[in-house]
Amino acid sequence: MLVAFKAEAQTSALAVSDSLYAVGEYAEAIKKLQEIAPQTEKTYLKLAKNYAANRQPEIALENYKKVLSQNPNRVLTTIDYGELLVKSGKLKLADSLFKDLTEKYPDNANFKYQLGLIKEKLKDSTAISYFMFTIALDNTHQGALYKLAKDKLKHRQYTMAEHFSKIGLKVNPNNPSLLSILAQTYSSLKLYKEALQPYEKLIEIGQDSEFIYSKLGFAYYRLNEYEKAIKNYNKALEIEDRNSDTHYTLGKLYALTGDFDKSETHLLMSILIKKQPVDAEYLSLGLTYKMQEKYKDALDYFNKALEENPDKERALYERAVAADNYMADDSTVIKYYLAYFNKYETIGNDGMLYRAKTRASDLKKKMHLAEN
Repeated sequence: MLVAFKAEAQTSALAVSDSLYAVGEYAEAIKKLQEIAPQTEKTYLKLAKNYAANRQPEIALENYKKVLSQNPNRVLTTIDYGELLVKSGKLKLADSLFKDLTEKYPDNANFKYQLGLIKEKLKDSTAISYFMFTIALDNTHQGALYKLAKDKLKHRQYTMAEHFSKIGLKVNPNNPSLLSILAQTYSSLKLYKEALQPYEKLIEIGQDSEFIYSKLGFAYYRLNEYEKAIKNYNKALEIEDRNSDTHYTLGKLYALTGDFDKSETHLLMSILIKKQPVDAEYLSLGLTYKMQEKYKDALDYFNKALEENPDKERALYERAVAADNYMADDSTVIKYYLAYFNKYETIGNDGMLYRAKTRASDLKKKMHLAEN
């Protein structure tokens, strides 16, 4: 009766943990599983999944190892363990694990694919061959076909990029990754009429983006369908209105259609965006490097900020401080402090002015003593 009671209690605890897992209460599910004694292969497996879901991969991996030490032939558990190794950045271990799986199951296409993904993360040039092995075993494998098509597009092997994309799209006509590769392949070949369908299909299936609208707009532009080009470039602006290239192209398109007011507006916007000073960004970068005591880099970015905006008081002062920490030539550092002090003596920040004046004076005394 006691054994039956314990078995019933364990079954109940497992059921409760499953319910908690289903609604995302992973920590509570873990607590419930930890109450079970003795721990079994089943509880270790559930603990592993809950710890993984709760973003505690190291503990999850330990529980997976416990399961596999008891039953090394659990293939699905091995796969879960391997995928978590990848997510945890333990690529060498994952590589070894999936290599073993490919040797045990040489006809399994997905094991080859997983090994290819790992090789890719390891910057191993053999990755592409594993994607080829994958489609040799399963010529409809969407992931491998995408990887191959993308690689061929990157290396301007457009015929092969088209080939792999079309093979995958025969099986899944709505695969957005392959549609994008096919469309970009046609654009690269200047086959703009052929590019229209995959770009429009991407929009139809909800994969619209600034990039897609811009590419589709450009295709219509090259086909002399200016109104359709304008429509798509305006869609791109709805997503990102600070793209100077989009405004520039719209300016040209509106000029071609005779709408010179809109043409002027967009061309001016293009100029304004391109000419927008980025002194604040450079100053922030300089201060970041200063905090890291990378004074040479800080000095470079304070100079960039001053090139963008010569009246940036903080950048002028911080340039002197960075030079003080980086340069051995005190006379140059003094010039930097005085350049700041003389420009902002009556209008600048009192604290920075005081520190600049005091430091310049101290350096002058140091130089004088060195001469004597």
